[in-house]
Amino acid sequence: MGRLTGGDPSLLRRINSAVVLHALRDSAPLTLTDLSRITGLSRPTVEGVVDGLMEGGLVVEAPPDDGEARKQGRPARKFRFRVEAGHLLGIEIGPHRVSALLSALDGRIIGAGRRDVSEEADADERLDRVRQVVADVLRRTGVARGSLRAVGVGSPGIVEADGTVRLGTALPGWTGLPLGERLRRSFKCPVVVENDANAAAVAEQWKGVATESDDVVFVLAGLSPGAGALIGGRLHRGFGGAAGEIGALHLLGREATPETLLSTTDEPLHPLDEQAVTKVFALAREGDERAVEAMQRFTRRLVHDVAALSLALDPELVVIGGWAAGLDGVLEPLRRELSRFCLRAPRVELSMLGEAAVATGALRLALDHVEEELFAVERTVTARR
Repeated sequence: MGRLTGGDPSLLRRINSAVVLHALRDSAPLTLTDLSRITGLSRPTVEGVVDGLMEGGLVVEAPPDDGEARKQGRPARKFRFRVEAGHLLGIEIGPHRVSALLSALDGRIIGAGRRDVSEEADADERLDRVRQVVADVLRRTGVARGSLRAVGVGSPGIVEADGTVRLGTALPGWTGLPLGERLRRSFKCPVVVENDANAAAVAEQWKGVATESDDVVFVLAGLSPGAGALIGGRLHRGFGGAAGEIGALHLLGREATPETLLSTTDEPLHPLDEQAVTKVFALAREGDERAVEAMQRFTRRLVHDVAALSLALDPELVVIGGWAAGLDGVLEPLRRELSRFCLRAPRVELSMLGEAAVATGALRLALDHVEEELFAVERTVTARR
């Protein structure tokens, strides 16, 4: 996919190819004259580029529509980007499930699947579930594994550029796991691994509530929350990939530990027990006194975490996501309290993507990788240094 027309094209030819391909991808079928007008390239240049792109399987001649077919004479040839020339996969690896989204080269989702997994599963079992869900999706959609051009993966933990999880306390056996290397054994295409909150932030700007915002913080609101940030429209990972690890703020001595935060008894909750957390949220809405107190503790902690990021980054928008149910109850208290603590309170919204946020962001990572290969004139939002 990195060679647009075969061989090793010159930089100028590569740029011309990227410009033409970009115009075709974003439009209905175009004639050579249309392409020359849109790109500013000469018609002979456009014709040569299109011929090369057709040889590479990325462009195909489009059939004339009915109106053109009825006209006298042969209509002008039109060309389109072959979105079906390859496929992309976005994978979420979480404590309780693994999920996958499959798309064509335009990012349009054509298949999805998920499988549950125990929070106590070791790395081998969890990765086996990943392979199973991928096989399920490919089988149901009839897409060959060899058609995959890139795979994006969202995972808990601090993730290095090569896909190694430097620190991952949420999943057993995750710290030090060469996740990218392990997954590349299952695919014959590039595999890009990213922190789950970072992936979710990318997803919200792509298809969620942050499509019009360049300075965004996405908070995966759990007992040990994480956050991803876009600054100036670009993903901010920090020097060592640990930006946004707000789940460690309690180590500064701030109130209760995460395990006791939402407990309504003397027993701490397991940090990954989402069902127990959802139950506390439901009891709070019903007016249960201890649940209301627990909810207030959770909200205070969330305010503390989000305020710390807001004061440091000054985002336009904070998106709250994570649990499938109950988070809507924290929005108004969070907005109210942030207005007290922040010099300029950000807008706060609930994620539009829900449980699909991480997998959607992982799919965008795969799409960005392919776009860097096809349109390597500008770097993408998620490009690493």
